[in-house]
Amino acid sequence: MVKLRSTFFALVLLVLAVGALPASAQQRPAAGDTPRPTASPAPAQVEEPPVVTKHSARIGGRQLNYTVTTGYMPIKNPANGETEANIFFMSYTLDGVTDRRTRPVMFSFNGGPGSASVWLHLGALGPKRVRMLDDGNKPPPPYQLVDNDHSWLDLTDLVFVDTVGTGYSRATKPEFASKFFSVNGDIQSTGEFIRMYLVRHERWASPVYLVGESYGTTRVAGLSNHLFERGIGLNGVALVSMVTNFQTIRFAENNDTPLVLILPSYTATAWYHKKLSPELQRRPLTEVLREAERFATDQYGPALMRIDRLSAAEKQDLLTKFAMYTGLSREFIDRNNFRIDLGEFNKELLRDRGRTTGRLDSRFVGFDRDSAGSNPEFDPSMTAIRPPYTSTFNDYVRRDLGYKSDLEYYILGGGITTPWNWNTPTGWAETTSALSSAMRKNPYMKVFLASGYYDLATPYFAADYTMSSMSLDPELRRNISTEYYEAGHMMYIDIRSLAKLKTDIATFIRSSEAQ
Repeated sequence: MVKLRSTFFALVLLVLAVGALPASAQQRPAAGDTPRPTASPAPAQVEEPPVVTKHSARIGGRQLNYTVTTGYMPIKNPANGETEANIFFMSYTLDGVTDRRTRPVMFSFNGGPGSASVWLHLGALGPKRVRMLDDGNKPPPPYQLVDNDHSWLDLTDLVFVDTVGTGYSRATKPEFASKFFSVNGDIQSTGEFIRMYLVRHERWASPVYLVGESYGTTRVAGLSNHLFERGIGLNGVALVSMVTNFQTIRFAENNDTPLVLILPSYTATAWYHKKLSPELQRRPLTEVLREAERFATDQYGPALMRIDRLSAAEKQDLLTKFAMYTGLSREFIDRNNFRIDLGEFNKELLRDRGRTTGRLDSRFVGFDRDSAGSNPEFDPSMTAIRPPYTSTFNDYVRRDLGYKSDLEYYILGGGITTPWNWNTPTGWAETTSALSSAMRKNPYMKVFLASGYYDLATPYFAADYTMSSMSLDPELRRNISTEYYEAGHMMYIDIRSLAKLKTDIATFIRSSEAQ
């Protein structure tokens, strides 16, 4: 590995002083300066130059050389030029490309809100990935990175973005933080990051893609329209484990929508853990799911609209079928009046075995101290991934990418210092309408949806419902492609789904370019 520091950026550091350091390091105006009667420009700030390193990895069966740029992008107040936040990023560009105008660039975001970009980075897209067991479970420590033969770098350059409050990204002053910790503020700041990246790296003429996972899909859907209104038309957006309408996943009083939309995922989970009847267990998962979907939409959903007015016969029939498709007992379903939220299901399904099921990936099982409780003590699918990704990233960014910092890298949580503002009067944040608007304005933009059958955090049937709710013309509806995976929220931690995701995204990118 050869480490480079750009002479140009060194000169910028010494002469131009236009970046961002902590407030204590900012330049002060000279003594005797007379303040202007109106708001004066912010004091000049020193910008830290990025770290540039050279690497090689085996991807798609070929040895590829690439460059990684690691550093900060300043986010400035347009009114006075003051840097209000610094967004940390890692960009991967393929070497040997003669014309960047023909080379796509993809910006990648994870979720939360409050999650760094590490999951897609070291799980699926980047040239290195965390070595997990083949089914995605945690291996014994110490954890390792390996070459990712299924990296997307042979298809597109990649920019992994840590939004403000995640990773190393920070607001420059505490009072600025609330500007970024909201649905709208997050979209505006990440939109500005993308604009600045295109400016500084001269990628305005390149095909541009976005990919988001979980809340990252909320962000990407909002960005699709936000960027278009600022003159940046996207070639495509990829939505991994989609949630752009929070009504579809938020269990709350008088909101039955998520109960209906998650039921097929309950079926998938029960099928995986062999809790369904022998007749259903013998059938393929997809066949059983189509049947569960019909039950959810044709019988369960309508029944919830008059649940206290069902006849005795209707109630017994509903109990029988609900139990058949979820693996839960009729007694448990009856006691809960047919409303089984996610925590209750995860605790109850394997109670007879003294186990709980995962939220992000319901294939994984946990061990609770109290088997009699009503909800799991923790998510076993989260504990499977957090230590391997945390330790490998912290080693990788320092040792391989050469970026040294004593700051804590906020993998998931810890950096959001004020309550998140959902910017909604209805109680349900949504950016589906923004995506729908962008698709109508930009009929060339393709949309790819990837959903895991064992994802209970953002259920696949909820994503399908959201897509069908956009009131798109049939011609535009054809721009959406959907793929399903026999894995969870982060389907790529499963080695078979990782390979399928790469194949599917390659098809998606080719289809978006063949216009």
